[in-house]
Amino acid sequence: MNLVLLQILPFFALIGLGFYAGKIKFFSPDATAALSKFVFYFALSALLFRFAANLSLAEILDWSFVSAYICGTGTVYLLATAVALFRKAQIQEAAIEAQTAVVGNVGFLAVPMLITLMGTSAIGPLMLILTVDLILFGSLAVILITGSKKNYSTVGVLRNVGIGLLKNPMIVSITLGIIWSMLRIPISRPMNDFLEILGAAAIPGALFVIGASLATKSAENLQAAGWLSFCKLILHPIAVAVFALNVFTIDSFAAGVMITTAAMPVAGNVYMLAQHYGIAPQRVSAAILISTIFSIFTLTIILEYVLRLSR
Repeated sequence: MNLVLLQILPFFALIGLGFYAGKIKFFSPDATAALSKFVFYFALSALLFRFAANLSLAEILDWSFVSAYICGTGTVYLLATAVALFRKAQIQEAAIEAQTAVVGNVGFLAVPMLITLMGTSAIGPLMLILTVDLILFGSLAVILITGSKKNYSTVGVLRNVGIGLLKNPMIVSITLGIIWSMLRIPISRPMNDFLEILGAAAIPGALFVIGASLATKSAENLQAAGWLSFCKLILHPIAVAVFALNVFTIDSFAAGVMITTAAMPVAGNVYMLAQHYGIAPQRVSAAILISTIFSIFTLTIILEYVLRLSR
């Protein structure tokens, strides 16, 4: 376990550096937002496109893998929703809590960490998880929130969801990369070098942004935030592990990527969604802060298990 902890410490050290820079105001919120845009729209997109363009659709698409992840994630999603409704929360609030419980920091943390620790073979499963999170669970939250408002039509809700997906650079870069691969278009040496150099900025940039953005988060409403962090760090990886290993019998390496990705802390885009609609942003903010801090310990344990599983 000590070896695994030493392997993940550099990632959290970069997060800590970003947090320190944000806390002492060396990196302002505007600077953090600008760096986040660079990573999200350019560096991470280049990284995902380059990997997708060098993989065939058959290497990426695995319906058993997708089914196991949907079932495991859906179980925790329904549990978090049920608990919120039991507390007499409105459907919009329950949707945000469920989103917080299952949507982890895949793009900015899982992708750089697992590619580094588990190799480029992890990129296929990671792309599938990213796609399911963005298309299915991300869209579901928007549909539940906007659909519960009387002044929104079904057509309007679906149009907003579709436009949001088309504007998401991670979905666009993965899709374009797969199309590029399917058309068998060769990637020239200068183009590959360009994508490699730009994509290399995604790992340190993404981790630094996580830390800098955490500097603006506050730990309020600790009871609810603690429950949602427990769902994300503990219940989510356990649920996907049960479905991946005992129901769908996924390949041990791919199952390991899925379990570790499910153990990632709450994603920052959940806070942006909550803030956009004005639904429990402080609760989500606290869950992001708490889950990120405790993920140092939970990820160490889960990665130790996963690395043994993959051998």
